[in-house]
Amino acid sequence: MNYIGRRRLGIGVAMLAACLLFAPLQSKALTSSEIFADGNRLFRDDLYWAALLRYRQAYEAGMDTPLLHYNTGVAHYRAGQYIRARTSLLKAAQDPGLRVISQYNLGLNAYAAGNIDEALNWFRQARDQEQRADIRKLAIIAISRLQSEKREDDVLLARVEKRATKPEFTNFDLTAFIGFGTDDNVFRAPSQDYIDFADPALPLVSPEVVSGAFVPIDLQLRYSINSLKYESFYGAYRVAGRLYQDKELENADEYSHEFSFGSSYRRADENRERRVFSAFTFAQHDETYFDPDDGTAREVNAETIEERMNYTRYGPEFAWVQAYDRFALGLRIKGQLWNYDDPGIVPEYDHEYFLFAAHAQYEFTSTSLLRFTVDKYSRRYGDRPAFDLDGNQPVTNPDLRYDYLAVGLTARQRITSNMWFGFNVELTDRQDRYLGYNDYRRDQYGFDFNWAPNPRFRFELGGYYRNYDYPNAFAFHNPVAGTKTLETLRGNLLAEFRITPHLSLIAEAELRESVSTDTRIGYDKSWFSLGVTWQQ
Repeated sequence: MNYIGRRRLGIGVAMLAACLLFAPLQSKALTSSEIFADGNRLFRDDLYWAALLRYRQAYEAGMDTPLLHYNTGVAHYRAGQYIRARTSLLKAAQDPGLRVISQYNLGLNAYAAGNIDEALNWFRQARDQEQRADIRKLAIIAISRLQSEKREDDVLLARVEKRATKPEFTNFDLTAFIGFGTDDNVFRAPSQDYIDFADPALPLVSPEVVSGAFVPIDLQLRYSINSLKYESFYGAYRVAGRLYQDKELENADEYSHEFSFGSSYRRADENRERRVFSAFTFAQHDETYFDPDDGTAREVNAETIEERMNYTRYGPEFAWVQAYDRFALGLRIKGQLWNYDDPGIVPEYDHEYFLFAAHAQYEFTSTSLLRFTVDKYSRRYGDRPAFDLDGNQPVTNPDLRYDYLAVGLTARQRITSNMWFGFNVELTDRQDRYLGYNDYRRDQYGFDFNWAPNPRFRFELGGYYRNYDYPNAFAFHNPVAGTKTLETLRGNLLAEFRITPHLSLIAEAELRESVSTDTRIGYDKSWFSLGVTWQQ
């Protein structure tokens, strides 16, 4: 190591955990200040290429400050991009508050690039000033060692990201998406003819697979008040859904409204960070309860029950995350009431939902992490009777209750500064609290791949395989049909191209396959959509 020379860094890899250390607790578009702060966090972890990407995104989001140019210049220097570092540091040097420290770092950058005379010039300017005695002392030492041709390790580049601009008192964020897509199995019709063992007449059913076009929509609004140093208060609204274009497919339409309000706390000190989130959410969901075989509204005794799956849900939630350098802990709690429409002639799906979740995460290296999760949740129905072990559901039985315990493990590895992949395993145990008829063990294996070759383009690929093991349940709830089995496979693809800082083009595709001895729920389905997103 030389005192003024650059450090030799393995820049070819960057840490996935630094980019996705915490899953966002709510969906929102990041402000330029938040993107800038994330870039500073990446820099502190020596992830200079990743930091440069975030600084570029902050600039495209509207930030154009001397501080941004300064940190960008230092990051370019650390990454060995001396020409770009010089350009950014020269812009930062135009600010009186950053002039001296920029001149000193311009000297370091020039020396690393092999321009000794230019380095001496910048160091002399840093020496011949009175504002920063510490920088003046470092400049004198640098000049002395340059002149005597002694090269030792350089001091740590001074950074001033802690002087981040004060956040605005209020923030308004808007994200709007609309597109056009095609669906090759609108009603999730079974993929083959089957005998309906749930009907005493045992009819042969020939499902009709219908394809069609749809319009996906997603609008998100969020208004924040940053009245405290580390805490903000917000209100948010979201409407999302899928509307099919043919009138004969309107039973497949579905949409949801969600309103939430709460507070968000975040404080970072050196290598520690704490986040606390709390909110109350109210949501409404509408869809038609249809028969997958032909897409018609379901009926019981000649009476329609098409609104059976409409519901409102509401309740509080709380999340806490504490990070210490490479180690992080988190806790999440949620309680909700789900109120479904009353069909009158069949039981409702009303239930209470409770969730307690925790996670622990450790970064083994600057490019890899391991995350362990435990979720304990319960659904307690108020008007739906439990099952007997023969598959019957007498109305005299106690109310149905399912308790779940899920344990998961996720491993992620960054390949380059803009590419990472991950694998996850989750084991879930569900207990039917009455007689255990609907108990199951679910094994899930999934993967994720992310690639952002430049600030304008982003590519995501993911998927999972699930295997359900029902030790007691029967297909069609009929012992004659044999034991119930279920396997599902799902794959997702997303590509985003940013046209402007606010407008993006998004292409999405999804494939689903489900195989079961209960052939009513076995189907193949794929869809594709292309749309535009506006972020403000």
